Amino acid sequence: MSAVLQPLEARFDAMSVERLPAVCAIEKQAYTHPWTHANFIDSMAAGYRCQLLMGGETVIGYFVAMKGVDEVHLLNITVAPEFQRQGWALLMLEALAGWSRGQNAQWLWLEVRVSNARALHIYEHHGFRRVGVRKGYYPAFGGREDAVVMSLRLDEPTSAWGGLTA
Repeated sequence: MSAVLQPLEARFDAMSVERLPAVCAIEKQAYTHPWTHANFIDSMAAGYRCQLLMGGETVIGYFVAMKGVDEVHLLNITVAPEFQRQGWALLMLEALAGWSRGQNAQWLWLEVRVSNARALHIYEHHGFRRVGVRKGYYPAFGGREDAVVMSLRLDEPTSAWGGLTA
């Protein structure tokens, strides 16, 4: 049985060194080639947007994003396996899009494994467009896996999220 939380019980917190053991445990559960503790430390040290989605003291999910001049690049978005398929990824995407608009970003970019059909569906359903492929971008068992490059235009008046604004 999976854990279920109501949206009003969730909050966003800044990622912290103290929470990294929980974050890294989720990474190992969710991915065959997870980010390392050092990847998260480097992202926080670089000043990237590193947010935790919390349910009480439980990490539901997190995202890491890098701001550019007029764009934001989503580097990692993960929902703990026991909380998947409950809308938490969409909530985090909406929060990231709102923050990105507040930073005057015009675009939100990401890469996703070509084999990750569920993520591709979520992104496309919410307005991201496929704009290219990065050959051999991700490590994979027995070699490398291609990534689909996707973008979302943030400065258009309507979006798949009903015109969500910051």
